[in-house]
Parts: sequence; C-alpha cells; structure tokens
Amino acid sequence: MGYNRVHGYYIEISRSQSEQAPDAYQRRQTLKNVERFITPELKTFEDKALSSKSRSLAREKHLYEALVTEIAESLTPLQATATALCDLDVLACFAERASALGLCRPQFTQQTLLQIEGGRHPVVEAVRDVPFIANDTLLDHQRRMLLITGPNMGGKSTYMRQNALIALLAHVGAFVPAQAVSLSCLDRIFTRIGSSDDLASGRSTFMVEMTETANILHNATERSLILMDEIGRGTSTFDGLSIAWATALALANQVKALTFFATHYFELTVLPEQHPAMANVHLDATEHEDHVVFLHQIQEGPANRSFGLQVAKLAGVPNSVLGAAKDKLHELESGRSAGPPPLQTELFVPPRNAPSPVLETLQSLEPDELSAREALEWLYQLKQKLEDER
Repeated sequence: MGYNRVHGYYIEISRSQSEQAPDAYQRRQTLKNVERFITPELKTFEDKALSSKSRSLAREKHLYEALVTEIAESLTPLQATATALCDLDVLACFAERASALGLCRPQFTQQTLLQIEGGRHPVVEAVRDVPFIANDTLLDHQRRMLLITGPNMGGKSTYMRQNALIALLAHVGAFVPAQAVSLSCLDRIFTRIGSSDDLASGRSTFMVEMTETANILHNATERSLILMDEIGRGTSTFDGLSIAWATALALANQVKALTFFATHYFELTVLPEQHPAMANVHLDATEHEDHVVFLHQIQEGPANRSFGLQVAKLAGVPNSVLGAAKDKLHELESGRSAGPPPLQTELFVPPRNAPSPVLETLQSLEPDELSAREALEWLYQLKQKLEDER
C-alpha cells in the first residue's frame, strides 16, 4: 500500500501479478512495471483521512465558541477572580523576595525627602560573587542635588541607579534593598544615562543626549527624581562644560527636583559654594603599585582625580599608548604644554582676530577725499577682495 498527493491511497501490484487481482480491485493508475488499485473500503478510509483535518478544525471551533458562550455568562466574576489572582501573585513574589534578600519596608513622608541607609542595587548584588558595598543617601528640601564625581568604574552609575530602583520599588508597593528608607511621593523618574544614537532618524549620540536633557528640563517638577549621568561629553570640552554647568544650575534654581548629577567635569564641583541646594559627593578609590582599587564607597566632597589612565590599562590599552598619554598628562598638569592652548572656533565664522584685507583697506581709506569715480572703483576692488576671501 502507498499514498501520494495526486492519487491518494492505493494498492500496488506488479505487472505480472496484476491479472490475479480480485474483482473488487479498481484500477487507479498504470505504471511501467506496476499497477495501482483501490478498493471501496480503501476509498472510504481515504475520505475519512483526508477530511479529518477540516472536521477537527470545525469541531475545535464549535467547542471554542461553546466555551466562550459559557464564560460570557460569568464574565464579571471571572475577571474579578483573575485580577485578584494577579495581585496575589505579585504580592507573594514581593513577600518571597523581601524575605530571601533581606529587604526593608520603606516609609513615605509628606516632606521632600529621599533618605536611604545602606542602599544596595538588587540586580548587581545578585550577580556578583563579592559582597556588595552598601551606601547611604540623603536628599531633602535643602539638599536637592548631589554632584557625583569619581573614577570611571568607581560605581557612580550603579549608585545613581540603585537609588532610582529603590524609589521605584517603594512606589509599586514592594520592600526595598536597604536597611531603612524614608522618601516622599514622586511624580516621575527622569534619566539621562548611557550613550546611544538614533542613526535611522538622523540623530547622533550627542543629539540624543541633548534631546533627553531638554525633555527633563521641560517636564520635570519639584516632585520628580532626576538622574543625569555625564552630559556634555559628546562635544568639545568648552561646549560640554558650559552645557553641563548651565543644566545643573537650571535644575537647582528652576526645576528644584531631587537630582543625582554625575560628571567628570571637576569645574562643576565649585557650584555648591554658590548654591546651597547642591552638595559634592564622590566614589572613593585608591592606587596601589600603579593599579587602581575601587572602594565603591560614597564620600562627602569632590573627587581629586579620575584614574582614567588606570582604567584604560585595565581595559587592555597598549602600554605604548598609555606611556604617551601619561607623558601628555604630566605636560598638561604642569602647564608646560608647547605653545598657547588652541582656541575653539566656530565652524562657519572666521576667528575674531583674523586679519581681513577688506577691513584693512577700509581702515586706510578717507571717504571725504575720494571723488565719485574713485569711490566706485574702490567698491569694485573691495567686492573683488571679498570674493577672493571666499
């Protein structure tokens, strides 16, 4: 017996034996060496087999519609039961995690406050083999912004994100990874973290950074929590520093939200001297035998260095490059850089002190001593000089 998609099921008999086939066998196909037959019983089986899929789908549809009709009669209590089971599932998960991870119950207050004792990052703590270094945090109506400095890999981003995660977990009704937490109700959490681009939309990394910054400045309120991580790094030093400086002041003076502001611009660490709502904190690190050891401990006050070369060494940058960078760093720090520092110029505007032949010619002219014809000739000459400059 066999089957193909064209003729269906058949009984195959060799040509020499085909004459001995029973009378009930009906010839279906003749090939070179064989004859193929079908019987009424096989035809009945074929009809059942080929129509079984459509009949099963029809049966499934009938059963499904019957089930939907039956459920619709009790839809409201079923929806209430499903909602209760969802809530129970979430709360059971919160309770299990609180017990397993040693989480604490946060306390909400009417005051403007984010006070965390022994705060931890739940995800980083779970994946690391070494003990997680817990840190304290204090933001209130008088101390609204923390300017966070310190080395790369020192833990600035982790510290900022763990505070945002603690605030978020508290607002969804969960216990939080800390020893004690008191906080006010927040309306939104804004973040400007990481470096990414949107090339498909024609936006560079710096453009994405500025778009996110603009969104924060336009939409954050006094009841918001803001995380600003390294803004102004995608452009020139002076431009970036100016943007970071102005943004920090706008957040402190106008938005007045609770803000974590991480930066490598040490020039910003003087802002707390001018604005009482700002405070300097830093992530500590130490150097041992030309190796940097990150302590991941938050300390009051600004950092005194970035350990950038040491981090580059950890990343595997060649020693020749590190040596050249170290020499250049010593040269810049000692103020012995060859020649004056280069001035930052705009792209389409010539430097202010650049000499212009047209200006020099105009300064040498005495208009009152020129005749009308001479003045016209000078205009043609000046126009030609302008075209030559272009």
